[in-house]
Amino acid sequence: MTDSVQLHGIELRYVLTNYLALHGDCTVAELAQAVQRLGFGLPGRPSKAISDALRWEVRLGRVQRRGRALYGPGYTPRATEWRIERRVAELRERALSHRPGGAPTNPRWLFD
Repeated sequence: MTDSVQLHGIELRYVLTNYLALHGDCTVAELAQAVQRLGFGLPGRPSKAISDALRWEVRLGRVQRRGRALYGPGYTPRATEWRIERRVAELRERALSHRPGGAPTNPRWLFD
């Protein structure tokens, strides 16, 4: 995906944390598919980028490791959750502007 928005650092952490908060427990493979479905790209090996990003979030308590390659939502303070949601919404808008077809008609798709 060369013309997709590449995620790394805090942007990747926020997208993953938000996705887990909305969808519950997911494997690293499911998260990689979700990130791609949302219109983002990952640098290098996706599974490594995701596990590295989630390691940081586990340390902060916003994500919990449930088993090998399985993560779930943790506790996120409301103000932090709001900040993450806003940042992810901005990233989604940017990703949609990079898509050939533009934005879909269903705004709920921003967070699916």
